[in-house]
Amino acid sequence: MDRIKRKYIARKMRKQRVRKKIVGTSKRPRLAVFKSLKHIYTQIIDDEKGITLVAASTLSPELKNSLTTAGNIDAARKVGQLIANKAKEQKIYSVVFDRGGNPYHGRLQGLAEAAREGGLKF
Repeated sequence: MDRIKRKYIARKMRKQRVRKKIVGTSKRPRLAVFKSLKHIYTQIIDDEKGITLVAASTLSPELKNSLTTAGNIDAARKVGQLIANKAKEQKIYSVVFDRGGNPYHGRLQGLAEAAREGGLKF
């Protein structure tokens, strides 16, 4: 098995292990993060109803034109601020953070810190 496939399988298993414990409710929905090499995507999800309440990414119309590069920490911080602002509009103040099996550093850490500064509690 090559290195990339092992890395993908390990991330997938970490994601499953984390998702067993983290569940979004109506009072405290789940802030799910997915990152690719070029972009970062976030959603606030109510798992009880199975619906996405708020979503933001580097491809969102509010950010797309203002970003020079979408795959760096600065872009992740802007997405964190955007998701926090959209959550406030929907009167969501507390969430459960789901890092999606990714390590908590770099872009993920920048996004989380910006969301906290924007008013989300997790």
